[in-house]
Amino acid sequence: MIELPAPGARRLRLVAASVLLALVLLTALQVPWSERLQAPGFDVLQVLAPRKVSALSVTIVEIDQKSLRALGQWPWPRVQLARLVRTLKRAEPAAIALNFLMPEADALSPERLLAQAVVEDRTIAAALHALPSNDAELAAALATAPVVLVVAGTQEPSETPLRTAPITLRASTPGTARPMLTQHAGALSSIDSLNRQASGWGLVSVDTTRGVVRRMPLVADVNGTLVPALAVEMLRVALRAPSLQLHHSGSQVTALTIGALRVPTEADGAVRVHFSRHRSDRFVSAIDVLEGKVDEAQLRGQLVLVAATAAGLNEVEDTPLGERLSGSEIQAQLIESLVDGTLLRRPRWAPLAEAASLGVLGMLLITVVPRTRPARAALLSLIALCLPALAALALFVGPHWLMDAIAPTLYLFLLLGVLLVLTLVESIRQRRVLEGEVQTQRLHSARVDGELAAAQAIQTSGLPRLDLLHGDGRVELHATLHAAREVGGDLYDFFMLDADRLFVLVGDVAGKGLPASIFMAVSKALTKSAMLRAPNADLGHVMSQANAEVSRDNPQQLFVSVFAAVLDLRTGLLNYCNAGHDNPYRLRDGLRDGQRGTPHALSRISDGDGPPLCAIADFAYVGASCQLHVGEMLCLMTDGVTEALNPAAELYGTARAQAWLERMAGASAQALVDGLHADVLAFADGADAADDLTILALRWRGPEIEVST
Repeated sequence: MIELPAPGARRLRLVAASVLLALVLLTALQVPWSERLQAPGFDVLQVLAPRKVSALSVTIVEIDQKSLRALGQWPWPRVQLARLVRTLKRAEPAAIALNFLMPEADALSPERLLAQAVVEDRTIAAALHALPSNDAELAAALATAPVVLVVAGTQEPSETPLRTAPITLRASTPGTARPMLTQHAGALSSIDSLNRQASGWGLVSVDTTRGVVRRMPLVADVNGTLVPALAVEMLRVALRAPSLQLHHSGSQVTALTIGALRVPTEADGAVRVHFSRHRSDRFVSAIDVLEGKVDEAQLRGQLVLVAATAAGLNEVEDTPLGERLSGSEIQAQLIESLVDGTLLRRPRWAPLAEAASLGVLGMLLITVVPRTRPARAALLSLIALCLPALAALALFVGPHWLMDAIAPTLYLFLLLGVLLVLTLVESIRQRRVLEGEVQTQRLHSARVDGELAAAQAIQTSGLPRLDLLHGDGRVELHATLHAAREVGGDLYDFFMLDADRLFVLVGDVAGKGLPASIFMAVSKALTKSAMLRAPNADLGHVMSQANAEVSRDNPQQLFVSVFAAVLDLRTGLLNYCNAGHDNPYRLRDGLRDGQRGTPHALSRISDGDGPPLCAIADFAYVGASCQLHVGEMLCLMTDGVTEALNPAAELYGTARAQAWLERMAGASAQALVDGLHADVLAFADGADAADDLTILALRWRGPEIEVST
């Protein structure tokens, strides 16, 4: 974040606090869209921590493809269902539920066959008439076993009365309103002859939330009649409880009591199921039960759900785990959650707790983020955004509480966006306040930069063009000048005195920047003038004349080191004078000269020297000379090479420069200059230049190469 002045920071915190207050109120009041934000977050918690099944208290006897192949298509004759009920009853289960509706008489019953077909043989007709009704057979079987039949809610009112277990309302305060439950206009149930013999009747209708089963009602209101869910009714029958007790406070349901089991509910009497993954060991085939292939001990004391699961008969629903489960398995998981006490709960105080946590984290961000460095502010923001999710996961795994992490996280993210926008707006306002001063500084800086740019252009234009000698095959020359600032105090020059003699000059003013560049220009001009006035004079005499001219007007007491030389391109004779400059290097290509012992020879010129110009006003300089070999190269450089520093304040040094020159002795003048320059820059690694840097390489190729025309 941008650090703001105190008044701007106070304005920012006040506006951000107002936004935070509005977000806290939205969280506490649970506005209509809250549920849509919460549901995906709750589903993620179930995916991360699905219910662990400790014991399977429900067994699903499935009418599967295997059973249909053995006994025929569905629906079976009810005598077959009666046989299945009697077989299950012998295993002594706690309760049996037939999870399918039988709203009409069995079409395969003998009396229905007689009514629908013409039987001319009186013996056959009498035999059929003497057979008991299929519905009567099933009713007789139901009368001997703890069987629960299902009821399905409808949008149309029912024409027949419902059979249901008694449900007693227990209000926390006398005279309160009737509880608001899931409503159904009517219900569809099995025929009365079967209903009369059943031990219980349970509702199987479940409303999904955008196609996903998350909440299931324990009790529903069917046109004024309270009907328990199938899972509740199976538990009531298994516990031999004569009735159920529904506890409520005003219109809000608080709990349902099933025998000794008390189950807290949400305000509409629904609960949230903690789902486990699909378990194939919950299922046994109906034909295996009928054929005695299932051990009775596996069914003893169990809650048994009989359901059709064959293809085309099984209705499946989406669950928060992303799995599609059959309705019977969903009912089984509800029963297991009721028995194990692993139902998920959304505490009534959850919105207030979420609002409080949002307020605390939001105030922390408002207080700390604007005055913290960006890296720390980003880390703090990330921690604040992660805390609601971590807390929600911990409370889900522990007490099975559902706490919303999505809305607080989104609101915190929105608050961070508001803080960022407000900070930018305030910074823009502050910037406008400072625009006058900044504009003045820019104008001043532009004027200085313009002057320096002009000086740099003048200095660069004063250097000789490197292509001036390209037409002469007797010599190869390349040079570079790199100023430590916009302009520098180094200099180099070269020009032909006549058709066969080349003058070369390299110098270094003691200092850098604009004063050094001006003094360099003066020194170069005066030295060149002295040389041109007496082109055949001894270089010592020329240097003495230049020293007198430069020293004449030098109020700042600057001095300049200079190495000047004249190379005769016909003979390779080099006349030179060194006024306090670093001794030049001679690079001799031994292979070219036929010396097989040493590939390359490196030496330095050490005579013909004197003090820098302007150091001693009347010093008499004396020149010297040496003979260059064919292919030999002369390398001149300023101390900007050897005194270059890297970020660790280490010097490039003479030894490193000499090692580079030895490796490059056989290279071209341009390759040597550019390579040495690049090596110095790589060594410096971005550190500020300590001094100007100049490198000049000159190779005499020999007299036999004529000047090209």
